[in-house]
Amino acid sequence: MTSFSPTSKAGGLRGQYQAFSDVGIRTALRTPWVDLNGALSLVSPTDLGIKVGREVLAAAGVDAGDVDNLVVGSVGPAAFDAYLLPRHIGLYSGLDLRVPALLVQRICGTGFEVLRQAADQVQQGASDLALCVATESMSRNPIAAFTHRNGFRLGADVEFKDFLWEALLDTAVGLNMIQTAERIASVYGLAREEVDVWAARSFERAVAAQARNWFDGEIVAVRSQDFEAEGCQPRGIRLPRGCDSVTRDSHIRASSLETLSRLNSLYPGGVQTAGNSCAVVDGAAAALVCRAQPGDGGNPLAYLRATAIVGVRPQVMGIGPVDAIRLLLERSGLGIDEIDRFEINEAQGAQILAVQQVLELNVEKVNVNGGAIAIGHPLAATGLRLSLTLARQLREANLRYGIAAACVGGGQGMALLLENPDYRP
Repeated sequence: MTSFSPTSKAGGLRGQYQAFSDVGIRTALRTPWVDLNGALSLVSPTDLGIKVGREVLAAAGVDAGDVDNLVVGSVGPAAFDAYLLPRHIGLYSGLDLRVPALLVQRICGTGFEVLRQAADQVQQGASDLALCVATESMSRNPIAAFTHRNGFRLGADVEFKDFLWEALLDTAVGLNMIQTAERIASVYGLAREEVDVWAARSFERAVAAQARNWFDGEIVAVRSQDFEAEGCQPRGIRLPRGCDSVTRDSHIRASSLETLSRLNSLYPGGVQTAGNSCAVVDGAAAALVCRAQPGDGGNPLAYLRATAIVGVRPQVMGIGPVDAIRLLLERSGLGIDEIDRFEINEAQGAQILAVQQVLELNVEKVNVNGGAIAIGHPLAATGLRLSLTLARQLREANLRYGIAAACVGGGQGMALLLENPDYRP
């Protein structure tokens, strides 16, 4: 039996490692991931978060009054009450008025970070049952200006810009996220065809998983509905006219290698296209984190065993999962061959392909139901989706260990180790 406790820091890898000996993800679920400007485009991320918060409590059969901690993740500002997003999710999810709410942000690692912070508080005894919510509306990212508080001077530039697009630029190095993937392709000698092959595989696997209704086990349907909380104004979800419900991920579609190869690269001579980069989508996910260990009578979805966070060069930020996974394995005392499944965010095709090749991962263990190229990447919510999908795979196939990981804009990587509570050798 592997003991998940802090080990020696010797070994040369630097970063933040944290082990958890008795923490579990009790249950988790998500909304469908819906394409930019699709059926969820007018829904506030707060309301998406309230929806999954309520649903995960109902799925677990847990009274909202038993939750003593709320950790919420969201990245892009998408409503004028964004400052209050975590508190409103708690109030309208039915949590006790006295339960505090925290907003965390680690860009693409945010969904992992909410789990890590909740797990830390459970292990330290500060919390018994934490609700984790990660929610993102990419569609509602604003057209914004940050320089006009004092008015508009005659003849001066009017600096309203698309926040969603501008946020892709890392101003420290003068590169956007697609350009960092092109850097990775150059460093690791990746050809356009190789990247398209990976993307075609992602779509093929996601189409097959959706056809057999595999994602139905983690998705809750979204419908127009009202949310009420004592002493608060009513609010809710309103879908477009003629749309009764949203039940499936909308970006998953047949996308052959031939089709992908016909798309123009985003930069001349580059490998990245709109087809082999992550889909831009809206969505939310939620999980309950609690104390859990063998023999305690509980049946969590997964044990959360450890997390690792590292920094890497911003110019090649997409390689972040490599060192995060290496640190996670080194400090957990596991070999890479002991990991049965990997869910690694597909921010860009070149990025995930480089991670797979550097770590020499068996492609039959990586993103077996497709990845973000096919399904989508709603920034904050992705880490929770990867963790949920991973946990379900381990239980379904009677596998023991899985790792979920993501690169993080600005030059970070984060990884999370899960263990199947029901594993039988």
